[in-house]
Amino acid sequence: MNKNQKNEPGDLGRRDFVALPMAAGLAVASGAIVEGAALNVVESDVEIKTPDGVCDAAFVHPKDGMHAGVLLWPDAFGLRQATRDMAKRLAGQGYAVLVPNPFYRISKAPFKSAAEVNFQNPADMAKLRPMMASVGAPGNAEKDAAAYLAFLDAQSQVDKAKKIGVQGYCMGGPLMMRTAAALPGRVGAGASLHGGGLVTDKPESPHLLAPKIKAALYFGIAASDDARQPDARVKLKEALDAAGVHGDVEVYPETLHGWCMPDSTPQNGTPVYNKVEAERAWSKLLALYQANL
Repeated sequence: MNKNQKNEPGDLGRRDFVALPMAAGLAVASGAIVEGAALNVVESDVEIKTPDGVCDAAFVHPKDGMHAGVLLWPDAFGLRQATRDMAKRLAGQGYAVLVPNPFYRISKAPFKSAAEVNFQNPADMAKLRPMMASVGAPGNAEKDAAAYLAFLDAQSQVDKAKKIGVQGYCMGGPLMMRTAAALPGRVGAGASLHGGGLVTDKPESPHLLAPKIKAALYFGIAASDDARQPDARVKLKEALDAAGVHGDVEVYPETLHGWCMPDSTPQNGTPVYNKVEAERAWSKLLALYQANL
């Protein structure tokens, strides 16, 4: 259900679905892809019916026209101002963006900022773990993703002739892959930024979903995550290549897990948010979407 939403839809035309070209990659590397003049955007609080309940979410889109849809899977801190701001920025580039509260089975969006959670505090972790488990449980992300993409496709601001993009941060990285695998005919591009648990030794490991994915993918890996699990990026790339999936895997030097999130709290006094590298990741994301949606 959409609340207090105004729109003036108009057809912007269909962009062909193609793999990420070398030219786009070179443009990003040279800094040629920059922010354009921001469009007027509309932000609405919406409710989405799923098989397991009602999800509270934010839907942000340009004021005018029809646009490719994007599903933004948040990190462990969920729907909050930082992810709303990301959605508004992306909408300013000409996309209709949905940011769900992935923890709706347990509560409405529980946090206003990442600063509300201390990973060293047992009480905070006792609250957070069941939330993460609620969306990570087998089948839940797939059910949710189907409902979220159906919501996007029902909106007059979304051009259904274009593929949908999916991006995920931290726990959202595996959720992105589960979405792309569950809805391969609809998802055209997917990005994981400092994704956690992309490669595990379990049979349900996200990297093993590669044969089911048809989207072009991009993985930005934090240097700290790579140091903890150096074989993960190798196994991930091997799985993508074996499945014939166009997927770029890149480690961001000297970055900590969570470097893309402006509200990330410092670790042992060291800032986590890295604006320079976050902007580079943003440019890669835009290039991926421009080429594939």
